[in-house]
This record gives sequence, C-alpha cells and structure tokens, in this order.
Amino acid sequence: MHDFLVSVAAFIVLVGVMVLVHEFGHFIVAKLCGVRVERFSIGFPPRLFGVKIGETDYCVSASLVGGYVKMTGETAEQNLEFSKERPQDLSDDPGALTSHPRWQRMLIGLAGPAANFALALGLMVIYYGWINEVPSVQVKTTTVEWVAPGTPGALAGFQPGDVVRRFDGVDNPTWEQVYEHSKLNPAQNVAVMVDREGEPVNLVLHVPNSARGDDFEIGDTGILPQYLPGPIGVAEVQSGTPADEAGLRAGDSIAAVDGHAFHTVPALLAYMQAGQGKPMTLSVLRNGATLKLTARPAKLDSSWKLGFATVPTPLRTQPLPFGAAVKKSAGFCADNSFLIVEVLERLFTHRVSVSQLSGPVGIARMAGEAAETKGWWSKFGLAGQISLNLGILNLLPFPILDGGMILLLLIESALRHDISLAIKERILTAAFVVLVAFIAFTVFNDVTKLPVFTHLKP
Repeated sequence: MHDFLVSVAAFIVLVGVMVLVHEFGHFIVAKLCGVRVERFSIGFPPRLFGVKIGETDYCVSASLVGGYVKMTGETAEQNLEFSKERPQDLSDDPGALTSHPRWQRMLIGLAGPAANFALALGLMVIYYGWINEVPSVQVKTTTVEWVAPGTPGALAGFQPGDVVRRFDGVDNPTWEQVYEHSKLNPAQNVAVMVDREGEPVNLVLHVPNSARGDDFEIGDTGILPQYLPGPIGVAEVQSGTPADEAGLRAGDSIAAVDGHAFHTVPALLAYMQAGQGKPMTLSVLRNGATLKLTARPAKLDSSWKLGFATVPTPLRTQPLPFGAAVKKSAGFCADNSFLIVEVLERLFTHRVSVSQLSGPVGIARMAGEAAETKGWWSKFGLAGQISLNLGILNLLPFPILDGGMILLLLIESALRHDISLAIKERILTAAFVVLVAFIAFTVFNDVTKLPVFTHLKP
C-alpha cells in the first residue's frame, strides 16, 4: 500500500509539472502573439476554483494530472460562436487564433515541446552544476567482471576482464548505453568488439527475449559489469545464515571467491546461482589480515545466497563548472532524444514490440521507485527523460498532437487555403478514438507487468 501511494503521489507531481510546463509554453507564446487565452487550467474539467485576471481564467480543475490552455478559435467548435440570433464568425476577431498568420500558429504549437526540451536541459544543468553524484571510487571502463556459464554472454565468448569497445555500432560505450541498445534488440544478434589483454576480439551477442520487459538488466545476458574496483564490504550478517555459519562478520571485506575477484554483489550472486549451492572458499580481509572461510550457499528467497547485507556504494557530490554542466546536460538530452527517435523507428519497422512501451501505470511505477531511491540522479534523470519524451511525442505528425496541428498548417500553406471545418472535425474525431485506444492498450500492458501478475507466470 505504501509503494502504491508513493507511486501515485510521485506520478501526479512528475507528470503534473511536465504538462504544466508544456502548456505554459503554448500560453506564453500565444500571449506574445496577441492570441486571446480564455483559460489556463491545471488539470482537466470540471473546474474547482481559480481567479480571472484580465481575459484569462487561471484555475485548478478536478483532474490534477494534466492541464490545458484554451484559446479563442482554437478548436473547430470554437471557430463559430453561436448566439441566439445568428452564428458569429470569429475570423475577424483579432484575438482569435484563426485570425493570426499560420507561422504564428506554428510557433504556438512548437512552444509546448520546446518548453519540455528547455525543462529537461534546465533540470540536468541543475543536477550536473549543483549536485552530480559520483561513486567515491569507480571503474571508468566498460569492464566485464563475471560471465555466468550457459548464458548468452558465455555462448558469445565473453570472458571476465574483457573491455567493451564497440556495442551495436556505439564506440567505447558506457554500461548505460549497452543496456539501452540491448533493450532495442530483444531476441536479436548484436555485434560486439572487446579488448582482451590488449587484443581486439569480435563477438556476436544474442540478446535474450527478456529485454522486452521493464525488469531487464544487463546481468540477464549473463554479463556482469564491474562498476567498483574494491572488494565487497559486509555491513551486516543475518543470524543463522550460511554467512554467519562460515564466520563472516560485519566489517569484513570479501576480496575473492574461489580465487575470483568480485567487486559487486550481482556478480557474486550470479556465481552462486551457477554453483547451485556448492561450497565456496572466501578470501576475507579483517583488520588488515586475510582469512580463508568456507561457506555453503543456501536457497534464500528462491535463489542461492549467503545472507549478508553489503556496505552501500559510497557517493560524493562533484558539481561541474557551469560550461561543463551545460555541455553534459546537452549530451544527456541529445542522447535520450536520439534514443527515443530510434525506438520509434524500430517500432514502425517491427524490430521492437509495442508491448515494450510504458503507459501511465508504468511511469507511475518508475516515479515511485525514483522517489524512494537514495540520491538525486534517479529523480533528475527520470524527470529529464519524461520531459523529453513528452516533447518529442507531441511533435509527431498525428492529429490532436502539436505535430499534427503543425502538419495541417503546412498543408494549408501549400494549398493556400484553409481545410474545411467538417474535414478537420472528422480527422480529429478519428485521431481521438485512436489515441484513446492506444492509451487503453498501454494501461493494460502496464497492468499485466505488475508483480501481482508476473508472479503468476510459470
């Protein structure tokens, strides 16, 4: 229940801010162009309360998620304002949207997505310029720590110590880029080049089908990344567990297991799953001395574990100079924007399934997880990505969206006359039905991914 409430609250705040900024972009440019804005609403009707300043009603509506700007003459229904005597043509109203040049209407349409792009850039500049959390010590190369036997990574020929130099066409990728491009290639082969003891080795990785899911991790390929250089620190040992029986104590550091140097828990867990509970020799550092302990993993929570809690990865803030923060933020926005475009391209070419898309429920889950995750990166990073998504998706040439409105204006400019209101109404009605159906599909898709349903799968 707690997780549900956190997710709902985080979703309302996150999406509410994103949409508010988007609509403010339309609002401010409409005002600058002299278009009459009748209402600026936070949320959708019915209206709860507000205040009218000048010609604009600034209000809060019942649905706190979302918002809209109502401009005179914006919709087909508003183009003719009916009175008791006869229809009043708004084409001569200087405050009506339809009375303004098409280029101004295009600017108003572009202003919403532009505001989202500006928000994403601004958020990341704040993060990199004032926070910028980094591990106190970290491995800067994309180095493989462990490869689980029998997995796609092992079958491809990956070995511990390999450094990934090219993945799916990306040179010197980060592990985040390896993850993103794995998600783009579920059940497909990806060309990889690694550096093995100074020699280039070409490999082909078959990305597992699980890359379609929201819970996919790089470790699902059997490749365990090395993020930290030091040993695994032990913060707590649960009583009666294999770790306790082996003599492991809080404050110890696990330097190696069966001669393999492990630096992160996921790699150690993968090693234990492959061993299926066979005894292991731990090289443990305690008070400056090295001890040899024998531990036998046990099935805990359906997987082989020792039963100890690790020391959290130490983080420190390292704010960047303003110029470097802007450059880093621009790179974040560019990389994520190209990724979104690539996802859309692969959707249309059927290389990525539409079932991989996340809707409102999926976004709420991610927002809740980010809210409860320690540190600021998950919060700023998710907000930046959602803002970019909103901006780019609104630029798609689909009726109802800003891109669709701009496309109709471009067509009218080429034709040198307006498209009839009847045709516009039919287009908008059909687009609305398609959009509602798509949202319903994404919601259903999100719900089927919830743990309560995924745990029922064999």
